[in-house]
Amino acid sequence: MDLLLQTLVNGILIGGVYLIITLGFNLAFGVLGVIDFAVGEWVMLGGFTGYWLNHYLGLDPLLFLPVTFVVFVIVGALVYPMLARLLKGRQHARLLMVFVFTFGLSTLLKGGALTAWGFNQRAMDSFFSARSVELAGVYMPQIRLVAFFFGVLITVAVAWMLYRTRFGLSVRAVAQDEGKARLMGVNTNRVAALVYALYAGLTGMAGVLIGVIYTVTPQMGVQYTIFAFFIAVLAGLGYVPGVLLAALLLGLIQAFVAVYIGSAYSLLIVFLSLYLILLVAPRGILNRGRA
Repeated sequence: MDLLLQTLVNGILIGGVYLIITLGFNLAFGVLGVIDFAVGEWVMLGGFTGYWLNHYLGLDPLLFLPVTFVVFVIVGALVYPMLARLLKGRQHARLLMVFVFTFGLSTLLKGGALTAWGFNQRAMDSFFSARSVELAGVYMPQIRLVAFFFGVLITVAVAWMLYRTRFGLSVRAVAQDEGKARLMGVNTNRVAALVYALYAGLTGMAGVLIGVIYTVTPQMGVQYTIFAFFIAVLAGLGYVPGVLLAALLLGLIQAFVAVYIGSAYSLLIVFLSLYLILLVAPRGILNRGRA
């Protein structure tokens, strides 16, 4: 019973980190209508940013998450104009070119990271790294608790932005129908640029959290691209509120597979679960996303 409860808690806590990765990813898909296959590399760069702050400057990377967010927002804003040129093409060619661009960006970033840092895994420390909390026989590492509550906080902040601000109204209008939003006076290009920058900022922060919990390596991006895609599809492509439930579900699947079956089967079970769920609900578990 103790092992079952411990596994359940571990799955929920790691789901909070996945939540941050997919929030921006799903939001960007809702507005831009394209899937960014470089999402894992944004995570990887965020992890190495935290490592650089910790290893070379001796700083706690968690305390500088706002700085990481701002840096990646700026980088995302600089990358978006190249993506925007592809989004202006014809529909059938646009999707293919965006896929090629994001795949190429992924390869470029991974290759650059391998050149700069090599193949070795890098670890970083935080004030919370070696501490844990015990409750009813269940051990919860403080770093995972911090990451979980930070993920929930970011989710609440994004939800407030979407449903309580004028900018959020513009984002939802563009996601629902870009043409009609443009006719209503919404600057769709500006909205798309800000959403992509926000997505890069959120993903960069998630990379720092993952780097503190686990380790950082230039090859880590592929795994988190798969996880982001899994959660986004499970939540319903373009439907942000479903991300919370889908992220927690992925965390639970991973935790139970690692304990009761074996971590080597993790990706196999993840894809099998996705396949079975989409057979029943092709628009996501809440039936609100795009089919």
